[in-house]
Amino acid sequence: MIKIGFVPSHRVPFNRDWAVEMRKRTIKSIKENVGGAEFIYPDENLTDGGLVTYEEDAQKAVKLFKENNIQGLIIGTMTFGEELPNITIAEAFDKIPILIFGTKEGPFTSDGNRKSDSFCGTISTASGLTRRKIKFDFGGIYFPEEEDFISDVKRFVRVSAAYSGFMGARVGLVGPRPTPFETCAINEANLIEKFRQRIVSVNLLKLYSDINAMKTDSRVTGAVKEVKKSYDCHLASDDALSKIVKLELVLSDYAQKEGLSGYGIQCWTSMQEEIGISPCMSMGRMTDKGIMCACEADIHGVFTMIAQYLLSLKETVPHFIDWTIQNQDDEDTLLAWHCGNAPVSLKCASCKPLVNSHSILGEQLGYDKSFGTAEFQLKEGKVTISRLVEYDGKFKMLITKGDAIPDSRSLRGCWKWIKVSNLKTLYRTIIEEGFTHHASLIFGDYEKELVAFCKFAGIEVVSV
Repeated sequence: MIKIGFVPSHRVPFNRDWAVEMRKRTIKSIKENVGGAEFIYPDENLTDGGLVTYEEDAQKAVKLFKENNIQGLIIGTMTFGEELPNITIAEAFDKIPILIFGTKEGPFTSDGNRKSDSFCGTISTASGLTRRKIKFDFGGIYFPEEEDFISDVKRFVRVSAAYSGFMGARVGLVGPRPTPFETCAINEANLIEKFRQRIVSVNLLKLYSDINAMKTDSRVTGAVKEVKKSYDCHLASDDALSKIVKLELVLSDYAQKEGLSGYGIQCWTSMQEEIGISPCMSMGRMTDKGIMCACEADIHGVFTMIAQYLLSLKETVPHFIDWTIQNQDDEDTLLAWHCGNAPVSLKCASCKPLVNSHSILGEQLGYDKSFGTAEFQLKEGKVTISRLVEYDGKFKMLITKGDAIPDSRSLRGCWKWIKVSNLKTLYRTIIEEGFTHHASLIFGDYEKELVAFCKFAGIEVVSV
């Protein structure tokens, strides 16, 4: 579970009792309403009232947060708040996401004075962070019980989790990119320099050897039975199903051994020609198990998937899509499609995914060598679609939202019609901004989370 540090900031001579009350209400609201994280904060034994008021309090808080290895930092002004202690703490954690907020002021005292002036103090803290070029998000000024505060903290937890998992992530590259697809070319050195990420190469010859060496034991037969329960397998032979699950098991073992968060996989044509299967269904099943898999050795694509998956706190998985055709009857609806790699958890309610031969490569390479796609329509609901690219060492993320809508047609591959606000503008943005033909689609609205994540990761946002 991710750990978030909380700084309850107070300034003398503002009302200490009010600051203590705001601290307690903030902690209570977080505990009752925000999951997915452990919150670390000074207690009454560490500082006076559990507040951060003086420089020595800041040093104690820094020590506490470092001992707990926090991955996100929230600074809240309980009264005015002391900017310099706040900045001392922020400087010690300037490489992780930071959220600042202020609490609303209570009633005036009987003699007409203020108990608090948190907005003014929040300005001072923000100014100090800006001067030091420390990135931060500003939530707002609110009481801790308000829905806006709860929503902002929930969002910040997701952003902190995504940033922590994205920076330094390791992904596997299974074979080189397909030669015709220069669009999937990357500069690995820029990923290392910008995000400290590592690409772990997986040799196709070793993969082929390990699949052939794997015995058809209970682990393999158990996985085949699992596949037959979730998919319509009447077109595929037992030999093809065995190869499909062996590919999945070998790559899953590699991922565990190397600490990989995902794969970019050369899904054609070596897989079909040498192993005798298409890897699409295996990729969808691994994605469902938390190992993000992108087609055609698309490394930037798999990192886009990782960001989305982590922003969901691993509650749902994305699907790696192609941007494809405009709907014949609705100019603001596009077909989000791929060959058969969708996670089965995303299927429509009435669908039974069909294990089939590759709809494009089967004719070219032989249908008997191309089994392994999972064909079905995805479910309905709100979706967020995004795409990471890099040019000249600068990274940018396309973010758009839409609605996955039902359709009665039977199409090859895995697919869904997505209705967006303005498809012409989206198409033009994709083309003119240099985004590529792949994207990652996740169910839910994650636009605000993605924008905040990109701020901390140093990624330009292109929203449509």
